[in-house]
Amino acid sequence: MGDMPRRNRFERTRVWVVLVNDVAGPVQVLDEATRLGGGYRITFCGASKRVRSAQGLVLADLESLGDVGPGDLVLVPGTCSNTLDRLDAPLDWLRDAAERGARMASVCSGAFVLGRVGLLDGRRCTTHWNLVDKLRAEHPRARVLENRLFVEDGNLITSAGVASGIDMALAIVEEDYGPLLVARVAREMVIYLRRAGDAQQRSVYLDHRTHLHPGVHRVQDFIVAHPEAKPTLGELARIAAMSPRNLARVFQKATCLTPKQFAGKVKLQVARDLVADPGRTVEDIAASCGFEDARQLRRLWKEAFGVSIRTFREKSAVAP
Repeated sequence: MGDMPRRNRFERTRVWVVLVNDVAGPVQVLDEATRLGGGYRITFCGASKRVRSAQGLVLADLESLGDVGPGDLVLVPGTCSNTLDRLDAPLDWLRDAAERGARMASVCSGAFVLGRVGLLDGRRCTTHWNLVDKLRAEHPRARVLENRLFVEDGNLITSAGVASGIDMALAIVEEDYGPLLVARVAREMVIYLRRAGDAQQRSVYLDHRTHLHPGVHRVQDFIVAHPEAKPTLGELARIAAMSPRNLARVFQKATCLTPKQFAGKVKLQVARDLVADPGRTVEDIAASCGFEDARQLRRLWKEAFGVSIRTFREKSAVAP
C-alpha cells in the first residue's frame, strides 16, 4: 500500500511546460509531488526565450522546444480570452509531441491551442465556462463538456480554469503515483481534493480527506498503509499525539466516521483491489486485510457491494 508509481513504464516523467499563462498552480502540484517521492522533471520551454504573461510578468531564459515522446507530459497553460483569435503557439511542435505519444494537458483556454493542433476532434474535453460555446463553435467535432473541473480522454486531459488546473494536476499525480502521494501533496499545499464532475467512482484513500487536522491525517495514513493491522484506539491516539477520547471526537468531526468505520472502509477497498487477482484465495485476502477470517470478509463484502465475491469475480472476468 505504499506510494509505488503506477506508470511503471517510465522511471521519471519529464514535464514540458509550454508557457502562455495559468501555470503556477499545476506546476506547484508536480513540484510538490517530486519533493515527496514522485519522479517529475519539469522543463519550462517556449518558442522564444522570453514570454510576457497577461499580468505583465516576464518569464525569461526558457528552454527551447525539445524532443518529446511516451513518458512525457506537455502542459499547455491558457491565455487571455481576448487574445485567442491571434494566438501564437508552436502548433507543429505540439502536434509532433502528440503523435510521438506524449500526454497532452491544457489549463483553461489552453484547450483552444490543442484544438488548433487537431487533438480535440472526436474527443471529450472542457474549458473555462465562459468559453465553452466558443470552443464548440470553433471545434464542432469536439465533445465539449461543461460544468467539469477537468476531463480526461486517453492521453488528452483538459481543465476548466485556473484553480481547476490544480485539480487536473492532482489527478495526474494520482494516476502516476497513487492516492497516498496525491493526498500528501494536497495536504502540503493546504488544498482540498476534488473530483471531476463526471467521476462516478470514488476512492476511500481520498474520501474523508477534506479537512486540515494533521493528527487525523496521520492516523488515516497509518490505517491505509497497514490494512492488515488491528490497532487499538490508544495506539492510534499515540500516532495522532492526542488522547484516545480526543482522537475519537476529532476524527469523527473531521471525517464523519469513527476510526473503526474508516478502517473498515479501507480494508474492504484493499480486499476489492486484491480480489481482482484470481490467484489470491479469499482466505489469503482476508488475512492480508486484517479480517477475522474469510467468513467475515464474505459477509461484509456482500453487505457493502450487494453480491458475493464469487459473483463479483465472474462478472469482472467477462467484463469488456
